[in-house]
Amino acid sequence: MPRTKGRSVRGFAAMDEEKQREIASKGGRAAHAEGTAHEFTPEEAARAGRKGGIAVSRDRKHMAEIGRQGGKARGEARKGSRSVTRARRVGGRGQQRGAQAGRQGQRAGRR
Repeated sequence: MPRTKGRSVRGFAAMDEEKQREIASKGGRAAHAEGTAHEFTPEEAARAGRKGGIAVSRDRKHMAEIGRQGGKARGEARKGSRSVTRARRVGGRGQQRGAQAGRQGQRAGRR
């Protein structure tokens, strides 16, 4: 029998994760069908999310790591879109300048 920290693991804990998930899912469906399942209000959900965020943010090392990952992902995304954005920007400016030059030419002709 598998052991964890000196104690034998029996029953639900001894089952593989897939079997545990299947049983828990049935319990959740039954509770909802009976009307005894807890459903969070938006206020309760916000409070729980805030509490979790506070707990996670206490781990500065973890926060630094996820910030670093976000920065890298953003940098990679910008590298991929930079050439397209720049081409659009250059083309857009040229069109604007051309339109402005046309208007200025029209003004000069009116004088």
